[in-house]
Amino acid sequence: MHSKVIFYTWDYSRPDNSLFVRISNAGFMFILVYVDDIIVTGSNPITVNEVIASLSSRFSLKDMGNLHYFLGVEVIRSSDDIILSQANYANEILNAEMMSDYKSAKTPMSNSELLKPNDGAQLIDETHYRRVLGKLQYMSFTRPDISYAVNKLSQYLRGTIQFGLRVTPNCDFNMHMYSDADWAGDLTDRSSTSGYILFFDRNPISWSSKKQKTVARTSTETEYRAVANALAELLWIRNLLLEMKLPVRDTPTIYSE
Repeated sequence: MHSKVIFYTWDYSRPDNSLFVRISNAGFMFILVYVDDIIVTGSNPITVNEVIASLSSRFSLKDMGNLHYFLGVEVIRSSDDIILSQANYANEILNAEMMSDYKSAKTPMSNSELLKPNDGAQLIDETHYRRVLGKLQYMSFTRPDISYAVNKLSQYLRGTIQFGLRVTPNCDFNMHMYSDADWAGDLTDRSSTSGYILFFDRNPISWSSKKQKTVARTSTETEYRAVANALAELLWIRNLLLEMKLPVRDTPTIYSE
C-alpha cells in the first residue's frame, strides 16, 4: 500500500523536477532527490517515517535521521532557527590549496576594484585556477557575502570559515528582493554587472552577481535588465513555493537602486 502511495500519487514539481510533492488531508510531503542523496520531509512525522519505510522496501536506503549534512552543506539546529554552513568545505579548499595559515581579510574585496585581463602575473595552470574558482562558486551557496568577489575572481575565506546562513522558521510569508547594477563597470568590454538578493521575510533564499550578456547603452537600460533578471528568479521561486502550498503573499516587492 505504501509503495502505491509513493509511486502513483506523487507529483513532479513543475519549477523543479527533482522535487516530488504530495498534498493530502493528512498534510504535505516533499521528497528532494539529487542522484543518490534524498531529503524526505513533511508536516506529519508518522507519515514521513511510513514513506521512508516504503522506499526502503523497494530500494537500498540508509535512514540518516534528522538532516545534518547534505551535498557539502551542514545543517546546525537550535531552538529558534537553523544555520546552513559550509565550514568543512571551506577548510577543505584551504587545505587543498595550502592556504590554511594565510592571513585573513575583513571583507571579500572592494566593489570599486577594477580588474583587467592583463593585470597581474600570467597563470601557470589555468585548469587549476578554474577548478578552485568552481569550488568557490559552490561555496557561495551559503555565503552571499562572497558572491561579488567570486564573480570578480575571488580570494577570501580564511577569516570567515564559520560564517553561515541563518534561517528562522517563525516568519511571515512576505517575499521582497533587492536589485542593483553598475553601468559599464568592466573597463575591458564595457559590460555591466547585475546583482540581486531575495528574502523570504528575514531569510535570504536566493542571490546572484554576474555580468550582463550584452552592453547597455544607458544606466537606465542596465537597471531594467537587472530588475528583469531579478524578477525572473523571484517568479520562479514564488511558483515553487505556491506549488508547495505555502501562503505566499500575492504582491512580492523588488527594490532597485
